Amino acid sequence: MQATHLLSKTVIRAQERLLETLAPMTVEAANTMPQPLIKSVTWLVWHTARELDYQIADLKGTKPLWLSAGWTQKFALDLPDDTQDWSHSPKEAAKVVVADKALLVGYLADAMQLTTDYLAEITADALTDIIDEDWTPAVTREARLVSIVDDAIMHSGQAVYTRRIVIGK
Repeated sequence: MQATHLLSKTVIRAQERLLETLAPMTVEAANTMPQPLIKSVTWLVWHTARELDYQIADLKGTKPLWLSAGWTQKFALDLPDDTQDWSHSPKEAAKVVVADKALLVGYLADAMQLTTDYLAEITADALTDIIDEDWTPAVTREARLVSIVDDAIMHSGQAVYTRRIVIGK
């Protein structure tokens, strides 16, 4: 089995977990931050989609879907397009709210399609390419992809935990 196929299967599992987490929740529950340091399910799904979108677009050398497919207008968040969501304060995270869960599902689906398409087209040889020399050791494409998938898995687990706090199941 090719490593990229395994990464694809793993990130699809994260998507499934996020969708299963979101399904029984009302919009209000999904938007709820149960404690200031625990981000909402809405934020976790949105951030996971953005993380996939921005990092895969960077690897492909393309514009993120957030900008190119109009997701920024669809979400209309009170945040700049270049918001560094991985370091959002509770106040910034609380600005990520939706009126319809379908918006989250749609953006996540687009970001997942971008990711799985990229993983299907990347060659085994390209995995060893150095893509960031600002780190020691330098970062390979493979290391970046593992990091991207790991982040998606981590946030899908956090979403399950948050849902259990908010709605008790």
